Amino acid sequence: MKAEDLFKQDNTLLLDGGMGTMLQAAGLALGEKPEALNLKDPALIESIHARYAAAGSAILNANTFGASAHKLAGTGYTVEQVIAAGIGCAKRAAAPYGALVALDVGPLGELLEPSGTLAFEDAVEEYARIVRAGVAAGADLVFFETFTDLYELKAALLACKENCDLPILASMSFEAGGRTFTGCTVESFAATARGLGADALGINCSLGPKEIFPMAQRLAAALPGDYPVFVKPNAGLPRADGSGYDVTPQLFAHQMKPYRALGLFAAGGCCGTTPDYIRLLNSVFAGCQPGREAHPMPSVLCTPVDCVTVDGITVVGERINPTGKKRFQQAVREGDMNYLLEVAVSQAESGAAVLDVNVGVPGVDEPAVMARAIKAIQSVVSLPLQLDSSNPEALARGLRVYNGKPIVNSVNGERAVLEKILPLCKKYGAAVVGLTLDENGIPKEAARRVEIARRIRDAALEAGIPREDIYIDCLTLTASAQQEDVLATVQALRECKETLGVRTVLGVSNISFGLPCRPYLNTTFLTMAMSAGLDLAIMNPASEEMMAAVYAYNVLTNRDKQSAAYIARYAGRTLPQAAAAAAPSAPAPAEGAEPGGIYAPLMKAVEQGLKGEAAAQTRALLAEKEPLAVVDEALIPALDVVGAKYEKGTLFLPQLLQAASAAQSAFEEIKTAIAKNGAAGGSKGRILLATVKGDVHDIGKNIVRVILENYGFEVIDLGRDVPVEAVVETAREKEIHLVGLSALMTTTLKSMEETIAALHAAGLDCKVMVGGAVLTESYAKQIGADWYAKDAKQSADIARAFFGVS
Repeated sequence: MKAEDLFKQDNTLLLDGGMGTMLQAAGLALGEKPEALNLKDPALIESIHARYAAAGSAILNANTFGASAHKLAGTGYTVEQVIAAGIGCAKRAAAPYGALVALDVGPLGELLEPSGTLAFEDAVEEYARIVRAGVAAGADLVFFETFTDLYELKAALLACKENCDLPILASMSFEAGGRTFTGCTVESFAATARGLGADALGINCSLGPKEIFPMAQRLAAALPGDYPVFVKPNAGLPRADGSGYDVTPQLFAHQMKPYRALGLFAAGGCCGTTPDYIRLLNSVFAGCQPGREAHPMPSVLCTPVDCVTVDGITVVGERINPTGKKRFQQAVREGDMNYLLEVAVSQAESGAAVLDVNVGVPGVDEPAVMARAIKAIQSVVSLPLQLDSSNPEALARGLRVYNGKPIVNSVNGERAVLEKILPLCKKYGAAVVGLTLDENGIPKEAARRVEIARRIRDAALEAGIPREDIYIDCLTLTASAQQEDVLATVQALRECKETLGVRTVLGVSNISFGLPCRPYLNTTFLTMAMSAGLDLAIMNPASEEMMAAVYAYNVLTNRDKQSAAYIARYAGRTLPQAAAAAAPSAPAPAEGAEPGGIYAPLMKAVEQGLKGEAAAQTRALLAEKEPLAVVDEALIPALDVVGAKYEKGTLFLPQLLQAASAAQSAFEEIKTAIAKNGAAGGSKGRILLATVKGDVHDIGKNIVRVILENYGFEVIDLGRDVPVEAVVETAREKEIHLVGLSALMTTTLKSMEETIAALHAAGLDCKVMVGGAVLTESYAKQIGADWYAKDAKQSADIARAFFGVS
């Protein structure tokens, strides 16, 4: 098979299975980098590939999964050497069978900013180096797999598209709850990765075929019927005794049969699978044709954790905009992101589903400010964003750092504008708003606006932007100045919706400029526009009259089934209360009127991840409260609330880390106050953390450290790949009573067991908690651990119970 024929096959292709599984069986030494064997023992690697090819694998993933500079550190080999050797081994094995060879690329092993410390462009450059090495070595395609962070996958996809034209397969690893480790949904993955140019999307690792199937169904439903979908499940879950996985080849094949209904492009296996598993898939997928029935594609905008389907009226918050807002303009000029974040959070709390972001203040570097604003807002709010600018460079900078699928506002009927901005939307997978104006201005007549809309739609389709991602703004004119043109806007909107098949958007509040009692006009015009088919309403979500119109409209048009959303928002309210909620200058609650009393603003700032606000509130409190009282009565309770939401699945890892960061900013103020006043401080307990010998994955351990530190514990972090004796010696020297050990790889579980045994043999008075993706509670007990922590919050709970911290 040739690479150009990859997606033209009339039968589901077979992928390969686990490489690590095979290497472990061949005696892979603890701590040895699998990718180094490409140079040390190429015959072994080639033989494994050959066994998969003989079993029917049409695509062989080269042994390059961890061939990044980060993971190869200390091996003495370069990225280029390892990849060239790995591709060479796979090529030699593939040749007799006509199989293709993929450059296999996994995560770098570090969290990207703002959750971690790795800069986005640094990640792009590291992936670019990997891709260039793969191209030079002769890879037929690029296979990104086992990603859990959508932002990191975006960096990888951009690097690939910017450095080669090979086919791209991209896969993420989801947990049992249907989200990745960082909270990414299947739908957000589908919308973002497809938009960024991946040629096929799939799910691999973490779970077995039975558990992955519902997610694979969701993935297929979120993509066009002819878009290639693939899966590579694990052989179930690791056995507690470390002897392998719990799904046999025969059971694996049986559990893969339902996937025939999904019309997969390809199927294979991940951890725990061998050539025997792949061989049995030949009969499972015999005669199975790729592809599914065509179906209407929804228009979605997303961040990793929040995917908004624009089906009917959707509210876009308009307040992150400098027009007529002196305080906002001042904040942008001064680089005060805290003000923008407060506005963003306020609109999210008021019910906006999308936030418009416009930072076009005269005299500022708009491209730089746009990029900074996007990153800052996405660190505290999970809503999708609308990037609002007429500056192509500002849009390019914002689109590049955006995490998910945004919408761009806007283009218009001018050819020069279309040629500059549509390619940006295509490259970054963004939806686009087209304004019905051109070189001649805004037409008065509805028909002429529709004609411009048609021109924009056709240009967008030609640029490769899907129809469902094209929005038309028929432009709201002020009733005070152009009263006769108001109805033309509504008429044009209806025509665009019905005849052009596009989505629609309006800046609703423009209608009332210059007139008194603006909410009356805004609400009535909004209702007229909704009746004509408005999809996105750019408005102030703090206007309760307008929000009530949206919720009521959805009830009356049968969009809000059983009036569920309406009841959830308005149950228990009376009309006076609803009206009071709309008042922009409503007085703040008196002290004690809400949970937390005087501490409520600080607790709220921590929960929302507002670092600047948390620091400011802490400084204010320290004027009248003791430092440790602020910790015990505000910061710890706030972190408990965040932790409870995390455990319930209503808040996800990025928000958890941002809340911890906000708490840290408050702690810094408290530390300063303690030092200044000479007050007694001290930690609530000292904890030793380490990723065990042979394991270079320390993301989970780093997250645990952040959470523990913000609960007031002193953490001694030994890092990753830590020798057994280093853990024991440090525990002895520092008089450690609680040790936390982490492992992500099945190959290093033995090292974890040896570390625990060494601690016990040394007679140290310490307890051990363990965690990691490959661990189970039963296995933790088997290797002598005192506790199994399934996540960072549980680690904190264990520590608090152990040290008697309330």
